[in-house]
This record gives sequence, structure tokens and C-alpha cells, in this order.
Amino acid sequence: MQKFPMTAPGLQRLEDELRQLKSEERPAIIRAIAEARSHGDLSENAEYHAARDRQSFIEGRIAQLEEVISAVEVIDPSTLSGNQVKFGAHVHLMDEETEKEATYQIVGVYEADITHGRLSVSSPLAKTLIGKKTGDSISVPAPGGDRTYEILDVRYGG
Repeated sequence: MQKFPMTAPGLQRLEDELRQLKSEERPAIIRAIAEARSHGDLSENAEYHAARDRQSFIEGRIAQLEEVISAVEVIDPSTLSGNQVKFGAHVHLMDEETEKEATYQIVGVYEADITHGRLSVSSPLAKTLIGKKTGDSISVPAPGGDRTYEILDVRYGG
């Protein structure tokens, strides 16, 4: 079975989503289907078909979350140190062309959220960063052409 590296907060977010789907969403959609059935002819009942589609989505997401959660390998970045980029590192970068700075944490595939600075370990940028150190320059292929970044800082923990 394939293991998925993940931080503890990432696993907690997936477990919370699973709990919410099972305890709130699933019962609510079952009630919605029962209500829609009570309106008669199901062949032309848009409410019924929408509720069934939603139920299918919810059950699929529950199955996906259960599979991922069962294969998670929690990695605690606070136990790591140094100035070399590894899984869990917070990496402070500067785009060498625009001089724009950004900080990302390298996290598991299923917890990535770029809007919150969580960069998937499988992304091109993260793959290029792994193993590099503070002060290194890296070049990453991008749709508009290669981007070059300087690693300003690497830290672990909060």
C-alpha cells in the first residue's frame, strides 16, 4: 500500500472533513432524497436527481478520504532542523526577476493549498526545492518560461 506523507494538521483537516461528511452531510442528503421522493414521479423530479448526484459525490469523497487517511504517514516537521529543504520545511523565497518574496511550507499532496502557503511535495517548485539550502538559486519551469528563485530562509516547526 502506498503511504502518503502528511503533517499532523493536514491529517486533522482530512479527519474533520470526513467526520463532517458522515455526521452532517450524509444524513442531510438522505433526508433530502426522502423529501424529494415524497413529491411523486421521480423521472421528472429535478430535486430528486440533484439530491442523488450530491449523495454520489458525498459517498465518493468519504471513500476517498477513508482510503487516504488509512495510508497517511505523519511527519512532524518540528523534529527536523537545518537549512536544507525537506518535507515540512517553511521556505522563504524571492523571485529573482520581480524581487517578490513568498513563504511556502512543503506538505503532502492531500493537504496542499497554495492560497494558505501549503505547497504540494509533488509540485514542480517543491521538487526543485527539496535538498537545496539557504542561499541557493533554483530555476523552475513555468508556463511563461523558467522562473528563478533565491532561497532566503529555511525553517522547521511553526
